[in-house]
Amino acid sequence: MIALPIVVGPTGSGKSDLAIELALAIGGEIVNCDSLQIYRHFDIGTAKVPEAERRGVPHHLIDLIEPGELFSAGQYGHVARQALGEIAGRGRVPIVVGGTGFYLRALLEGLSPGPARDESIRQKLSARTSVRLHRILSRLDPVAAARIHANDKNKLIRALEVRLVEGKPITAMFEQGRDPLTGFRPIKIGLSPPREMLYRRLDARAERIFEEGLLEEVRGILARGVPRDAKPFESLGYKQALQVVEGQLTMQQALESTQQETRRYAKRQLTWFRKEQNVHWIAGFGDDPAVQQQALAIIQ
Repeated sequence: MIALPIVVGPTGSGKSDLAIELALAIGGEIVNCDSLQIYRHFDIGTAKVPEAERRGVPHHLIDLIEPGELFSAGQYGHVARQALGEIAGRGRVPIVVGGTGFYLRALLEGLSPGPARDESIRQKLSARTSVRLHRILSRLDPVAAARIHANDKNKLIRALEVRLVEGKPITAMFEQGRDPLTGFRPIKIGLSPPREMLYRRLDARAERIFEEGLLEEVRGILARGVPRDAKPFESLGYKQALQVVEGQLTMQQALESTQQETRRYAKRQLTWFRKEQNVHWIAGFGDDPAVQQQALAIIQ
């Protein structure tokens, strides 16, 4: 059984810093588990570690697809398992890192593929607002509604599509055809820094991404022909930056909105990962040497 370190936690908690230190210590390679870092061209706002700062540690499943492409959690589980096998086959240690809990579940437990897309249903659902879709889902599948954010229109549409096509909740579909990961022994390490300290870091990071050229990056992405309704533009920071570029928000409004929504997102991530079983929680940030030593001791 091959050890599989997994670093989880809220955005801004230093998961990448910790993962790189662990990789250097145990001969590891990093496998991304963030649903936004798979997209090419979206760099600043997704907090991708620049090549020069990776310290020679190979990173996998970053810049995997173009922004307009569709990519499901089930697809992620498939390609991530391939990456784990290839890394282990070279005698290296795969280290899974990221804050997308649904992707991690797909990797470790497998997901039922569910029904094929029904374009007629999706078209009708797309005409409704996210808030309205969330209300409908709350009636038809309250468990799924509790797990999906009211602004995540793509996931809301898919959950309703499954409910309407299959006549059963998407949560019930997930229990069918599970294919748990074999050959690896997950060692989950969760970062849980003090809430106020985390929020201060997140606020500062939001300021930094705008200062480092988020607006220019968004203009460049649009100039490539990427449509404004591409999924990555729904994410924190990019959504607000796009509104600035289009004259809907001022810079100050965009910054304050990004800060507020990022804090809320971090709270939701912690709530999700707290439900994960067998997580070794460490009360600190991943760039803290003491936290790094604790995590290494857990793995060893």
